[in-house]
Amino acid sequence: MFKKIKAFLFSVKKKKVKADYNLNAEIYAQFEVFRLPLVLIQCFILAGTLGYLALQDYSLMQAFFQTTYTFTATGFGALNEHEFNTISIFFTSIIMFCGTGVVTFSVAILINVINKGVLAGLIREKRMIYKIARLKNHYVICYHNEYTIELSKQFRSAQIPFVVVDNAPNFEEEAIKHKYPYYITGDPHTNLAMLKTHLSSARGVVTFSEILPVNVALIVSVRLFEKELKRKPYYVIASAHSDEGLEKLKKLGADSVVSPTKLMAQRVSAMAIRPDMENILEKFIYKKDTLLDLEEVIVPKESWLVQRKLKEAHFREITKVFIIGIIQKDGRYIPMPDGEAIIASESKLLIIGTSEGVEKSKTFILQHQRPMEMDFITL
Repeated sequence: MFKKIKAFLFSVKKKKVKADYNLNAEIYAQFEVFRLPLVLIQCFILAGTLGYLALQDYSLMQAFFQTTYTFTATGFGALNEHEFNTISIFFTSIIMFCGTGVVTFSVAILINVINKGVLAGLIREKRMIYKIARLKNHYVICYHNEYTIELSKQFRSAQIPFVVVDNAPNFEEEAIKHKYPYYITGDPHTNLAMLKTHLSSARGVVTFSEILPVNVALIVSVRLFEKELKRKPYYVIASAHSDEGLEKLKKLGADSVVSPTKLMAQRVSAMAIRPDMENILEKFIYKKDTLLDLEEVIVPKESWLVQRKLKEAHFREITKVFIIGIIQKDGRYIPMPDGEAIIASESKLLIIGTSEGVEKSKTFILQHQRPMEMDFITL
């Protein structure tokens, strides 16, 4: 029994997490200031040991011991110091003064390093990087502002993993204040920040800068990064405060571009027109404890549904969901499509139903061949 338990414990090996970037070089650089004190200590210990070997009838270990406790002023009288001649006493005094000076110098350097806080910050950042390295299919949110704060609340509520990155000097304090689980201080568009946020395993990027050129630079950097990795495209969401900016970001490769001013205007307009009607999007999308989900599913080119009529899919009978809209590849929207609507390649189906039904519908749509369940419906 004992052997079985031992074998089981040794068979379970912890998987080592490898971060895309580590801060070892930066941390080691903080210790370079200790190089001179360490060299001085070694030189004085060596000189003292050789001096006592020449001046006293000491063995090598006795000379080393005499030098170390004299240099550090931690003791005296363990050996035959009472037999020292004038030269030995003078030599011992020099070792004491040098030891006091070097130790004081070393302590001053240590206090200076601690007061700067750079080393402590690097150690905290290293721990954060290794925590982020465990994330998969997360979102990297670039730039901290009021939009980021609200989005982080929604992501935490929906249990969507995310990392926030910003280059503000006080960003760490803001991240702790707003309870960001993962955060990195740095310029989001740089390769260094992308490595620290473990972008290689991320699902997408959200950029909330109020400056259009900054969003442009970030989108370009992300697209270049994904090409270097030769991975599937990231889902990039950007914000724009003008129609011109919105179009530019879309052309540069943003999958979705939102205008905060337009969204607010549309929401207020809907409330003004129908003040007695609860917002259906907030009811079904933003609250995780509802019975129904509303999701957008892309029909791939290889799907068996391509160029078929909507009624041939039998979504209501098989997956118990409803198709409330179809967005064609060219952007044309078909609200409440009837059974005669043709499902085109790379179109988007707006599906409403239970979580289980929506997930089943995704699997149903992604199949290359006509599902077997269809045979029972048509009979």
